[in-house]
Amino acid sequence: MQAGGGNGDTHAGVRFPPPLIFLGLLLAGLAANDLLALNPAMPQWLRAAGYVIAATGLLSIAWALAQFRQAGNNPEPWKPDTAFVAAGLYRITRNPMYLGMALAYLGLALAMDSLGALLLWPVAVALIDRLVIMREERHLLRRFGPAYEDYRTRVRRWI
Repeated sequence: MQAGGGNGDTHAGVRFPPPLIFLGLLLAGLAANDLLALNPAMPQWLRAAGYVIAATGLLSIAWALAQFRQAGNNPEPWKPDTAFVAAGLYRITRNPMYLGMALAYLGLALAMDSLGALLLWPVAVALIDRLVIMREERHLLRRFGPAYEDYRTRVRRWI
């Protein structure tokens, strides 16, 4: 499902790339791991699960990006929206790209045996939720009105 229209309010006002929040905190966590000698020595099965989680996240991002572009949207939140997408992964979560990024981060932190990165993961998720998703949702509500509100009541923000 796609909805068009709007009032000239064409973007969410997010002015930085959200993936940099995840990447920056992942790198900070890895650095903290080395600087503070945070070496939990996770079990091998948990590290292996990390690769599966990371791959699932990357596949989710790729699928969601394809759906987003097919609808005529740019994934960058500072560029104009022409539609909101409510099909495919967007039937399960309103934010499959951010969910995918969160899963990729979590999986990499596990695979790399990084307690520092694991400790910063909830910070990354909270920052994305508050600084990005909430702005995007306010924008989409203004832009697409009742159609987006109906979608928002049916589909969860994360999962």
